[in-house]
Amino acid sequence: MLGTTRLGPFFETILDLIYPQACQHCASKIITHSWSAKNTPSHVYFCTPCWESMLRLNGPVCPVCSAPFQSESTLLHSPSHVCGDCREDPPSFSHAITPYRYEGVMAKAICLLKYEQRTGLAKNIVDLFMADLSGLEVDWVTAVPVHLSRLRSREFNQSLLLAKEIARRKEWPLSLDMMTRIRKTDAQVGLSKKQRKKNMHRAFRVRHLDQVSGQRLLLVDDVYTTGATLKEAAKTLMKAGAKAVTVCAPARMVFGEGNSHNIDHRTPTVLQV
Repeated sequence: MLGTTRLGPFFETILDLIYPQACQHCASKIITHSWSAKNTPSHVYFCTPCWESMLRLNGPVCPVCSAPFQSESTLLHSPSHVCGDCREDPPSFSHAITPYRYEGVMAKAICLLKYEQRTGLAKNIVDLFMADLSGLEVDWVTAVPVHLSRLRSREFNQSLLLAKEIARRKEWPLSLDMMTRIRKTDAQVGLSKKQRKKNMHRAFRVRHLDQVSGQRLLLVDDVYTTGATLKEAAKTLMKAGAKAVTVCAPARMVFGEGNSHNIDHRTPTVLQV
């Protein structure tokens, strides 16, 4: 893997021939200098066809949590129609931005970032959904916090890396520690929807009221699964006096008929390309 210093195209080509990089999804060789100019060579982990194979959620979605509706005509006669989950358990956040499906290359990219410390991918992932943040009015950006014990073992918070990149590009203030996770919760991997909600109950506490009271907040996470984590974190912020909370995750799990909520993020579905 090349370093962070950008070399000229000739030298990059020579290095590609001597030390070819392989796509993390299809294993094909990657010529780094020919990839998109906005991505530095040190952050190239996928070939262009695979990277462009990611599936956006372009159909009708819930206006609150952005869960996709199965019918294309769901919102034709009732644009404000919300999904069953939001009717049954209304979230404290005003809107969720979750533009991609958590599967295939996107799932692999997030797993590399989260579990294999490929932190350079944070910039590439944020590239994909910057346009989805257009028009937002935000006073502070923050990330879902991880417990100190998990931070020590992982050494970084992947959601905070995404939040930092969003804040830098949008020139919004970033809070590194607006909230803290006061309870060491069980890993959400493999838990059902009901278990996830119970697991996250009262897991957060606000540390800086001056960054929350009366403020419009963007709360960032890596994956929206059932929404239990983001809902609990948003509820904590709203109880502390936030004016509004928008939540954002680059990808979400999409549950269809027969799909289980017992999800293991570490074994992403393979998307054939």
